[in-house]
Amino acid sequence: MLAGDRLSLARLLTRVENDSPEGRAALVELFPYTGKAHLIGVTGAPGTGKSSLVNQLALHYRRQADQRVAIVAVDPSSPFTGGAVLGDRVRMRDLSGDPQVFIRSMASRGSLGGLAQATAGMVQVFDAAGFDVILIETVGAGQSEVDIARLAHTTLVVEAPGLGDDIQAIKAGILEIADILVINKADRPGVENTERALKSTLELAHPAQRIFLHHGQVMEVKSGDLRSAQGDISTMWIPPIQKTVSTEGRGIPELVEAIARHAEHLRQSGDWVARERARLEVELEMLIQEALLARFREDVPAQKVQQVIEQMVKRDLSPWEAVKSLMNGRSK
Repeated sequence: MLAGDRLSLARLLTRVENDSPEGRAALVELFPYTGKAHLIGVTGAPGTGKSSLVNQLALHYRRQADQRVAIVAVDPSSPFTGGAVLGDRVRMRDLSGDPQVFIRSMASRGSLGGLAQATAGMVQVFDAAGFDVILIETVGAGQSEVDIARLAHTTLVVEAPGLGDDIQAIKAGILEIADILVINKADRPGVENTERALKSTLELAHPAQRIFLHHGQVMEVKSGDLRSAQGDISTMWIPPIQKTVSTEGRGIPELVEAIARHAEHLRQSGDWVARERARLEVELEMLIQEALLARFREDVPAQKVQQVIEQMVKRDLSPWEAVKSLMNGRSK
C-alpha cells in the first residue's frame, strides 16, 4: 500500500472498516506515516449539494494544484442490506479513471454524528498512503454532525437557499463547528436572505463560546480587540461566507483559496498542532471506552446483566444502582 498499489489500499480499507485484527495491526504499523494530509470535512443538511461540491473541489485540486485527493463519503446505511447506499458515486463520475483520486463510500451503520466510527481509521490509511487532501463528506443528518469537527482540520458547513426558514441554519451545533460557511446553489432565489441570516448569526454569536469551540481556549472581545483570558491580543478566525454553484463550478477557486487561508492561519497560530492533539485525544478516549466495554462484557456474565435489567424494568433498581451493582460484581 505504501508503494502505491491501489488494490492493496482498497483491501486494507475494507479490513479497517470491518475492524478486523489485520486492520488494527495495519493501523499500528501505518501510524508513523500519518500527519501530513490536510483533512477537510464537508457537512450540512441533505439537499445542499455536498456531493457535487466535493466533486468540484477534488477536480480543482487535481487539475489546478496536481495534488492527490482521497474522498471518504459516509453514506446512510441501507435499511435492507446494512451497506452504503452509494448515492455519492453517482455525482462523482467526473473523477472516474483518475489514478490520483480514490473515492471510498462507507455505511454509517447507525452511528450518530454523521460519521461512522471507522472513518478515523480509514482517514489514517489515506494519510499514510500519501494523499495530500482528504475530503470527508458526512451523511447529511442535519444538526448532529459535530463529530466532523473532531476529525477535520478545516470544516465546511454547506447551506442552500430555499431549504426551510433561515432559523434552520442557526440552530445550535452546526454553525459553531464551521470554519468556512458555504452557500451552495447560489443561483437560486433567496440567496440574499440566507447570506444575511448567516452574517447576522456570526455577528451576534457569543465570542467566548465560539472561540472555545474553535480553538480550545476562552476569549473575550474588549474595545474591538480579541483578547484571551490572559489579556494578550490574539488573532481570531472569522468564518468567511463563500457562495458557490457546484453544478457549474462557479465559486470553487474562491472556496479553495479560503481553505488555503484557513490552513495557513492554523499553522501560524499553532492551532494545527492543537487540533491534531485534540483529535488524537478524542480518538484515544473512544478506543479506551471500547476496550473497557469489551473487558466488562468478558468479566460480567450476560445472565447477570439481564437480571439487573429485569430489576430495572420492575423499578426495583435505578440505572445508577444497576451500574454500581454490576461494577461491584466485576471487582469481586
